Amino acid sequence: MKYVLETNNLEKKYGKFKALSNLNMHIEKGSIYGLVGKNGAGKTTLIRVVCDLQKPTLGTYSIYGILNENKEIVKTRQRIGAIIETPSICLNMTAEENLKEQYKIVGIADEENLYEILKIVKLDNVKNKTAKHFSLGMKQRLGIAIALVGNPDFIILDEPINGLDPEGIIEIRELILKLNKENGITFLISSHYLDELSKIATCYGFMDKGRIVKEISKKELEQNLRKRTQLKVTNIKECIKYLEETHTPYKIISDEIIDIYEKVNVTEIVSALSKRECIVNDFQEKGETLESYYLNLIGGADND
Repeated sequence: MKYVLETNNLEKKYGKFKALSNLNMHIEKGSIYGLVGKNGAGKTTLIRVVCDLQKPTLGTYSIYGILNENKEIVKTRQRIGAIIETPSICLNMTAEENLKEQYKIVGIADEENLYEILKIVKLDNVKNKTAKHFSLGMKQRLGIAIALVGNPDFIILDEPINGLDPEGIIEIRELILKLNKENGITFLISSHYLDELSKIATCYGFMDKGRIVKEISKKELEQNLRKRTQLKVTNIKECIKYLEETHTPYKIISDEIIDIYEKVNVTEIVSALSKRECIVNDFQEKGETLESYYLNLIGGADND
């Protein structure tokens, strides 16, 4: 498996407080990895450590297989573009001037693809307008443009749609999807806008108290979020036989609980199973949102 970023028992302490605790993360090349967590879960600390703005207390991480302890990590880190918390832009400069400044900062003399970047983020038509007159969405797109300088193939975005209006959110979403699909850029996106994140992420890492509590693919998550009928039965084997015979999609949860992923006539199924000496003791209609899935995962909204 080719990982763009992998962490191994990563820890970051501030005094006695552990902002990161035995954190293990795996981001595959070409993915859009949604990092989900409440404020204070450690998302921004993790990003700052990966970008070498802070040093880990314990543990290691690797970027494209190069360990952070290896001197070659400096060169490998050049493949990363990032916006941490807010875009680093100069408000008294135009979009073009901001990009030229970034070229100087990263030490690239050739500005050949500068206008191509402006076109990608749809800022090629505001040449004489300074950033202080930009909308919040335009500033965010300029931040992504700056992150694209140097042709990175891994971009990290910390709350990229925070404070944006619906139009701005759509623009950022479409830009991320375009860069991922057409340019092959891998993304790590930290966000608490879970509904929006679900529209672009291909996999997720759920974070709580400085650690990743679960990593899951989009497909697996959608299976968990799918509406289903959960049965509690006395004879799981007979229940499975019946569902197999009727070509009903199901998933075994335990030796007495089974989920059915199809709209069912409960009276009909209870009757059919009773003839097979299988009693339905309980049934529940289930279906989760991404938010409720996360809250259930970490133990509820008031979990501390």
